[in-house]
Amino acid sequence: MTSANGNASQVTNNGDVRKPFKIFIGYDPREDQAYEVCRHSILKRTSIPVEITPIVQSDLRAKGLYWRSRDQFESTEFSFTRFLTPYLANYDGWAMFVDCDFLYLADIKELTELINDKYAVMCVHHDYSPKEKTKMDGAVQTVYPRKNWSSMVLYNCGHPKNKGLTPEVVNNQTGAFLHRFQWLDDNEIGSVPCVWNFLEGHNKVVENDPKTFPKAIHYTRGGPWFEAWKTCEFADLWLKEMEEYMKKKSNVS
Repeated sequence: MTSANGNASQVTNNGDVRKPFKIFIGYDPREDQAYEVCRHSILKRTSIPVEITPIVQSDLRAKGLYWRSRDQFESTEFSFTRFLTPYLANYDGWAMFVDCDFLYLADIKELTELINDKYAVMCVHHDYSPKEKTKMDGAVQTVYPRKNWSSMVLYNCGHPKNKGLTPEVVNNQTGAFLHRFQWLDDNEIGSVPCVWNFLEGHNKVVENDPKTFPKAIHYTRGGPWFEAWKTCEFADLWLKEMEEYMKKKSNVS
């Protein structure tokens, strides 16, 4: 992790771990299994301490932090709650938000080593226009600028601009303002290699080119936990991870 001001947040350049790296995963009851597998895939491979928290809309509503009415184009319960990440991290240090439909294939430490404190956020700068009209379990597939940029974001939570992401702003601002990062200037949005948000059905692996091998697969159209997507690309990897999670869960029980 690069620090512009010399202050350590989670991981310093020499790998000295000071405190757990905060990870917030979007949660939707329809995708409980996806959340558990995503969480398992991170914990299984991490070599640094992490603190994983699901962003559960019903909990946020009960705490008075989320009161936004459901929009007809929201495909998940975390479509907007994701932007509470800096608030939930107490506007301190770096934290990651990620959709639950991810499968991590690499150590999250590698991702934290890309962090640069000069940015307010860092994410994959996708140029993505899906052809499908629906996704997941029949949800409407929408197309908009910077689509999927907000699906995996590293937040510099203490950045002055991110301190403006209050519950009031998240509940009242437009989808365009939030998903297109319009609270930031373009030069405050750092880039992360696409292998950390590898879109199933869109990004492609190039044979003998390790730079194209996914480190985190994003089943953005729908994953094998949905009947319609049981044979999607990389379904076998997700199903194998699910089997490992279920076996570990049964052993603990």
